[in-house]
Amino acid sequence: MITLSAEFFLFSSAVLLFLLIDIVFLVWFWKLKKKAKMFFEGKKIKDVEDVLTNQMQKTKKLEAECVNLQNKANSQASISEKTFQKIGVVRFNPFSDMGGNQSFAVTLLDQKNNGVILSSLFIAEGNRVYAKSIRAGQSDYPLSKEEKESLEKAINGQKK
Repeated sequence: MITLSAEFFLFSSAVLLFLLIDIVFLVWFWKLKKKAKMFFEGKKIKDVEDVLTNQMQKTKKLEAECVNLQNKANSQASISEKTFQKIGVVRFNPFSDMGGNQSFAVTLLDQKNNGVILSSLFIAEGNRVYAKSIRAGQSDYPLSKEEKESLEKAINGQKK
């Protein structure tokens, strides 16, 4: 009878050990399943291949969107080169004996220092407005002292 109880003890210990291992694996599997469910956000996915295929499709869409955004950014950069980015303003009085600083010279330049100088001379009989084109920071027309100052402010920044 002693041998039977020793065999029974060994058998029941082995069964208990397997049960314990089984419980550990079940708990581990349950936690893994819970993590997988959180990962897939409740979506029904058949296997890892579906996950990878879906991810590749999303990646291709994102790459296409990135290319599209890069093209738009390049287009905007090209447009912005031609917009007025540099401005210089000088107010002055062409006649020291009358009026105030109601005359002005305004320089509007793009990134490459191309643009225009607008000058307004306020005199007793009225107002006169002149426009002179600017290419690469130079004018084909003679510039007054105030127009030169306005051009310099536009090119170097409005410091004065």
